[in-house]
Amino acid sequence: MSVVISIRDLKKTYIMGATQVNALQSVSLDIQKNEYVALMGPSGSGKSTLMNLLGCLDTPTSGQYLLNGTDVSSMSDSELAEVRNKEIGFVFQTFNLLPRLSALENVALPLVYAGLSRQKRIQRAEEVLAAVGLQDRMHHKPNELSGGQRQRVAIARALVNHPSIILADEPTGNLDTKTSYEIMGILESIHRAGNTIILVTHEADIAQHAHRIVRLRDGLVEADALNKQVISMAAV
Repeated sequence: MSVVISIRDLKKTYIMGATQVNALQSVSLDIQKNEYVALMGPSGSGKSTLMNLLGCLDTPTSGQYLLNGTDVSSMSDSELAEVRNKEIGFVFQTFNLLPRLSALENVALPLVYAGLSRQKRIQRAEEVLAAVGLQDRMHHKPNELSGGQRQRVAIARALVNHPSIILADEPTGNLDTKTSYEIMGILESIHRAGNTIILVTHEADIAQHAHRIVRLRDGLVEADALNKQVISMAAV
C-alpha cells in the first residue's frame, strides 16, 4: 500500500492577545491509500485543527506534511487552494451548499475551477449524483431537499473531482439517527470503491464505522488502533 498522508511532528500554535494556545503539540501520523480513519477527541483536543491542516485549509507552525509525496507544509494560500481542489473532497456538518444553485450546479461548481467544459461538468455531476441516489433530484435547490438529501449532494460534490482523499467533518451532526446511518452507508461504499476517507467525529457510534480510530487529547495522539470488529466484518 502507498502512503497518501505522512505528517511528522506537526505543531500548530495560535496567538490570542497575550495568550499562546498550543492547539497541536506534536503529531506524527501515516495514512495509507484506501484507509478509513476516524479522528476522535473531546472539544479542544486538536482534532479540528488537525483536520484543517490535513485539508490544506491551514498551515502548521512547524513540522512536515507530505500529501501524495508533495510537501504542502509551507505552501502559499494559492498553492494550497490548488492542492485542495485536486486532491481533497470535503463533506461538512452544515452541507455548505449555495442556496440559489440546483443540486447539479452545486456539484459541478468545483469543476469550473478545474477548467472543464460545461458539457463535461454536467456529465460528471450527473454521474456522481446518480452514485449517491439523487438522479431524480438533480434540478432541485437545497431548500427543496431534506437534510439527508442535502448531505448526499455535498458528498457528490466532494467526489466530483476524483479526489484522493475525502475529509468528512461531523458529516451526520445535523441529521437524525436513520439518516445518519444512510449517510455512513454511502461513505462506506465510497471507501469500498477505493477512496481514502478521514472522518472527524466526537460520536463513538459514528467512529465505529471506520477501520482505524485515532484519538486526540490536548493536541497529542492519545491512541491509534485498528477497529478489528469492522475490519473482520468487511472481510466476510
